[in-house]
Amino acid sequence: MAKRVSEPKNRTVRVGKAAELLGVSPETLRRWEATGKIRTRRSRGGQRLIALADVLRLSGARRAKESARPAVAQSARNRFSGIVTRVEKDRISAVVEVQAGPHRLVSLITAEAATELRLRVGLEVVCVVKATNVVVEVARGASSSL
Repeated sequence: MAKRVSEPKNRTVRVGKAAELLGVSPETLRRWEATGKIRTRRSRGGQRLIALADVLRLSGARRAKESARPAVAQSARNRFSGIVTRVEKDRISAVVEVQAGPHRLVSLITAEAATELRLRVGLEVVCVVKATNVVVEVARGASSSL
């Protein structure tokens, strides 16, 4: 049986690493800090550090929240949980930007849909992507090893 190594209680990670582990952007962590959802401290060099225990707590809470959502049966398999970072609406359409881990997704939807969904910056959402075409690009001059 493998021996489990215990983590020191005071271990910290930088904001960028914490964001990567949680699947959110560093900006989201700064908003969470401002609202008291997470605490940070500064290193001697001025970098924001977050206790690993807090990152694990938030990760568990996010997983529990996701599993509490009703199951949806659908054919789309590309689901990205993220945070709304921008909503721009006019009379007809809305541009919605979502940061999902390291991925930035931009969706063009109707203004009516954006209003009905009450989309706003900071809202946790799931982007579902189903594409009929996938384009594969190769860098110019790339050679084949086959």
